Amino acid sequence: MKLLFFLIISSFVYAKTIYIAASSNISYVMNDLIKEFKKKNKNIDVKISYASSGKLTAQIMHNAPYDIFLSANMKYPIFLYNHKKTLTKPKVYAKGLIGLFSIKDKNLSLNSLLKANSIAIANPKFAPYGKAAVEMMKNAKIYDKVKNKLIYSETITGVIPYVMNFADVGIVAKSSIYSKKIKNIGKFYYKDINTSLYSPIKQGVVLLKNNNEAREFYNFLFSKEAKKIFKRYGYLE
Repeated sequence: MKLLFFLIISSFVYAKTIYIAASSNISYVMNDLIKEFKKKNKNIDVKISYASSGKLTAQIMHNAPYDIFLSANMKYPIFLYNHKKTLTKPKVYAKGLIGLFSIKDKNLSLNSLLKANSIAIANPKFAPYGKAAVEMMKNAKIYDKVKNKLIYSETITGVIPYVMNFADVGIVAKSSIYSKKIKNIGKFYYKDINTSLYSPIKQGVVLLKNNNEAREFYNFLFSKEAKKIFKRYGYLE
C-alpha cells in the first residue's frame, strides 16, 4: 500500500503542464494530436487557449504565459520572432484549405456566393482563414458583388454556427468537416475551393519558452504520427 501511495503521489509531483496558444482552426484536430502525444508523454498535461491568431499574438506581445504558439499562418509567428518573443524561428507545421459549406445549397459552387443573401466568413482582420476567403473571392472576380453580403465571425470555428442559424453559405476551414462535432448537426453540404484561387494557408508554430515539456510537444508536431493526423483532418502536409 505504501508503495502504491508513493507512486500515485509521485505522478502528481512530476506531472508538468504546457500552455498552448492555438488558432481556432486547430481545435478540430487538437484532441487527436494530444491523445497521440500522451502515449509517450503521460506525465505532460496540455492546456490550450483558442482564439484568432491576431488576438493571440497581441496577448503574447503583452507577455501572456504561453509555451507554444500555433498560428493559422506564418505572418504572426514571424512578427513575434522579429520582436524577439520566440525561442525558435517560425516553422510550417501544416497547410490549411478552405471550402464552401451550407445546409441549404446542395449544388455548391462559386455561383452559390452570388445567389446567397448572406455569406459567413472569419474576420479577415484577425483570422488568416478569413483573409484567404477574401483573397479567393477577389481572384474569382466576385468580391465586389458579394462584399455587402458578408457576415464576419470572430474566428473560423464560428462560421459553421452562423451557417447553421442564419447564413446561406459559409467559407470554412476544410478541417472543420472532419470534426466529430459536425457529425451531430445533421445534413450539410461541402465543396472544396480550387487552390488556384488562393494560397493554401501555411500554418506556423514557434516555441515561446525554454522547457523540456514544451520542446517535446513542439518536436512531436513534425513527427510522422502528427503528420498522419493532420492529413486525416484535411490539411496538406
